[in-house]
Amino acid sequence: MRQRVLFIVLLLVAAVTLEARSAEKAESTPDDRAREFVNQLAQKEYGQAVARFDSKLSQHLPADKLKNLWEGLLVQWGELQKIQRTRQQAVQKFQVVLVTCRFQRGQLDVKVVFSENQKISGLFFLPAGNYQTPAYVKPDRFKETKVTIGTGLWTLPGTLSLPTEKGKLPAVVLVHGSGPQDRNETIGPNQPFRDLAEGLASQGIAVLRYEKRTKHHRIKMALLSGSLTVREETVEDAVSAVQFLQAHERIDGNRVFVLGHSLGGYLLPQIGAEEQQIAGLISLAGSTRPLEEIVLAQVKYLSALNGEPTAESRQKLQQLAEQVALVKSSELKPETPADQLPLGISASYWLALRDYDPAESARTLQTPFLILQGERDYQVTMDDFAKWKQALGGRKDVRFKSYPKLNHLLMSGEGPGVPVEYMIPGNVAAEVVDDIAAWIHGQK
Repeated sequence: MRQRVLFIVLLLVAAVTLEARSAEKAESTPDDRAREFVNQLAQKEYGQAVARFDSKLSQHLPADKLKNLWEGLLVQWGELQKIQRTRQQAVQKFQVVLVTCRFQRGQLDVKVVFSENQKISGLFFLPAGNYQTPAYVKPDRFKETKVTIGTGLWTLPGTLSLPTEKGKLPAVVLVHGSGPQDRNETIGPNQPFRDLAEGLASQGIAVLRYEKRTKHHRIKMALLSGSLTVREETVEDAVSAVQFLQAHERIDGNRVFVLGHSLGGYLLPQIGAEEQQIAGLISLAGSTRPLEEIVLAQVKYLSALNGEPTAESRQKLQQLAEQVALVKSSELKPETPADQLPLGISASYWLALRDYDPAESARTLQTPFLILQGERDYQVTMDDFAKWKQALGGRKDVRFKSYPKLNHLLMSGEGPGVPVEYMIPGNVAAEVVDDIAAWIHGQK
């Protein structure tokens, strides 16, 4: 009898425990589950974290890949210090939770997407924070209109920022850096071309910015990738933009300038040689070294950021060095496969840049230059700046200036430049905008 009573008591205890656990599970919210998932990542419990994935995500992101993803993120952002908050978004049948995390070097949102069965079906890491208009922008001093540049298959949408003051205006075209860029040159929460356009327009200078061809015509450009050169990528559209401004009724056609950032600065001599009526050329972090050397130097820098590179990093670095050597060698032919070359870019692209030296090419132009450089820039460095100076330093119509605290986006920071800076909201430094505006207004 006593054994039967004990058995019944045990059954009741088990039932109560199961009921409590079920209630606890039922009360678990998407926010709770998202926090638990991020904590598992922080504690390196990758197997338990993957157990929360649905079948499709667990197939594409198993524990070893999740480990590489998270630990690669920590290399750039530092250790997770605190989960600051969560917020939910409903997207059709999915529940999205954004977990804002404070890392040593800034904030990130971990975007966790739950399906109807409470499994994780999507995972993203996004910069926390939004674009903020800088104080030097005065919206009442200009208006913006949508425009189209180019003709035929390659027309591009753009934005023209026009000061409201009367009379013919000086104007500047903004030319992008590498990759498929939008008109604002958006990277994370930052929009350096928007800063420049609205900042300069606030000081009486019209500015034209546009979508880069490799972004707006991505599919068509992919079909032509085997024959792509910087001319199709950048130069043709920059020239079209200059000609658009020269013909505009509000613009002084004799005072149209071109500002090139990064790759855009590297290509300024080609743009200036093709359109000789440009009033002045402005290089913002414009490179002067061969492009393949810059790619290799950047990868070496990033590999060494956190001490001794791993065996895998060294192997990838060696492979890249071999690809760079092929670009420089007589073995490079138009038919060389792109997968044997840096960044998987076709041989035609590299062949078109062979023997191109921006600084030396700039010597042949009579156009005034303004050359600006951030001293904390690890992508385009003070070595590039020195080469501009070596080539053009004796000319009275060329001005040079470097900024000790600025990075590749001409935004302020401290210490060695790191990629994570681009994910932290900021703006082009006011002194850069002021220096450009003063130089343009001084070119009569």
